[in-house]
Amino acid sequence: GRQVAMLAVAAVPWQTWKEGRTPMADSGRNGGAGRSSLSGAPVAYEAVRITVGGVALDGDLARSPHSGGIVLFAHGSGSSRHSPRNRRVAEHRQRAHLGTLLMDLLTADEEQLDLRSRELRFDIGLLARRLAGAIDWLAARFGRELGMGLFGASTGAAAALVAAAQRSDQVAAVVSRGGRPDLAGPALERVLAPTLLIVGGADTNVLALNRRAAARLAAEHRLEVVPGAGHLFEEPGALDAVARLAAAWFAAHLGRRPADTSMG
Repeated sequence: GRQVAMLAVAAVPWQTWKEGRTPMADSGRNGGAGRSSLSGAPVAYEAVRITVGGVALDGDLARSPHSGGIVLFAHGSGSSRHSPRNRRVAEHRQRAHLGTLLMDLLTADEEQLDLRSRELRFDIGLLARRLAGAIDWLAARFGRELGMGLFGASTGAAAALVAAAQRSDQVAAVVSRGGRPDLAGPALERVLAPTLLIVGGADTNVLALNRRAAARLAAEHRLEVVPGAGHLFEEPGALDAVARLAAAWFAAHLGRRPADTSMG
């Protein structure tokens, strides 16, 4: 059966995850209302703590009154919810009137323990279970009719695909950025959500892995190559290209009910 994810509002300072911006209202216990730098629309920010399998995971939730869906970010190996790359993409989602939830799939203690062994960040089963718990939490809080997408980077992309296969009735779209979909294993064939794989043209090894993984996907899918970009998309304009591609994919698919994404 599915594990039930519980909510606790964490007392996390605004600056911890809004990177120094000052909210329009005091964040208080339940976050605060700010104004997106990209759209000017009011966005409510909230630091949340989601408990999955007895482990408390921290996340940053952002929604506007007009949010038509929500994108859950699964960070890759060695990264966290404070990743400037994923935050930049998240801001583009907010401009498109989509909510975002950036969360850590490992606790701070687990991250410290994993620095040397690197075992947990490659434990796709563990990461996917925690991601699935966050999906359940979002559905419980906002309703199962909410259009939900997953955005995964590196090993987080594999976890997103496994979670999408496990929650095919809730996940309407998946986007992978520089991901390792090959690590999703047999779950690839069970993914029903339309899936976009974005890879840098200079990231040759990962590009080859994505091409092989794409051939195994039964769901609607597309592989987009950003010319000249490396694994981290640090080249000028590369991350903006990722944001545009992801925005178009989520805009096209988050309006559907997940059941409509099957290949029948």
